[in-house]
Amino acid sequence: MLKQEISAAVPAAAITAAALVEGASRIIRGKRDFLEFLTAAILAGGHVLIEDNPGLGKTTVAKTFARLIGGGRKGLIFKRIQFTPDLLPYDITGVDVFDPNSHRFRFVPGPVLANIVLADEINRTTPKVQSALLEVMAERQVTIGAATHRPPEPFFVIATENPIESEGTFPLPSAQLDRFMMRLSLGYPDREAELSILDENPAEQALATLEPVCSPAEFMAARKAAAEVFCHSALKEAVVDLVRDTRIHRGFTLGASPRAGLQLLAAVRALALVRGRAYVTDEDLVTLAAPVLAHRVRLRDPRNQGDKLIREICLARVEGIKTV
Repeated sequence: MLKQEISAAVPAAAITAAALVEGASRIIRGKRDFLEFLTAAILAGGHVLIEDNPGLGKTTVAKTFARLIGGGRKGLIFKRIQFTPDLLPYDITGVDVFDPNSHRFRFVPGPVLANIVLADEINRTTPKVQSALLEVMAERQVTIGAATHRPPEPFFVIATENPIESEGTFPLPSAQLDRFMMRLSLGYPDREAELSILDENPAEQALATLEPVCSPAEFMAARKAAAEVFCHSALKEAVVDLVRDTRIHRGFTLGASPRAGLQLLAAVRALALVRGRAYVTDEDLVTLAAPVLAHRVRLRDPRNQGDKLIREICLARVEGIKTV
């Protein structure tokens, strides 16, 4: 793999990324790969959809990263939105209210105007409310009337949904899914990790005393450095070809968008940084192809596994790539 001269900012950013993963590992036990993927997504400026069974720590993940980056009163602003069928769009974005004292309307910001937004059980609210997140997730702004309001930086959304229940839920439309850089799954912990959870209950005890590992400024510097990680032109071509393959593959009726290619490239660069490298490898691409692309495509046969198809297509594309 061709290695370019390492940017001076990359080694320091790699330390920040590693500290985030290690800090989160103290709370989320036995899920190293998951935490690396999640850290890569937020360093790449993306949003994450966590789809898994109840009780596995989806909500705890968001709280953990809110404490690790800055923390305290002067740290990041963390807001949790519990999505329910009776929620309204302005409950998320905010609303102009009339002030009888000044005889003017003033804007009351909604919870989405925070650094870290936890959209809990996002599929339990109506499509109208789900769409209230579209603008802020894609453009980092909320438009209320004639005014535009921007969330603070860094800004990212971690959404959760329970895949085993369909009663009272509203599947996310394709436009909404395309806003998420990755769709991840925690899965059950192994036996050793579950024993440590029983002994220490980290979500209740360790989380309360978790100290920040980086400042918001250090996190933003790491995010900037992630975009500078070197990616060989052959791997960029593989990204383009992989995205285009999803549009013509007979297993899909809907392929990935150009946004998917941009986010895949950003994600593999950030993953390389998380793993201590200043360059992308073909393994990074194979590793993240399914988490970044599988939720953006529509299967012709619902019995097929989108993750598996994406991985097979990616392996075919990177096979034979030789860079020096």
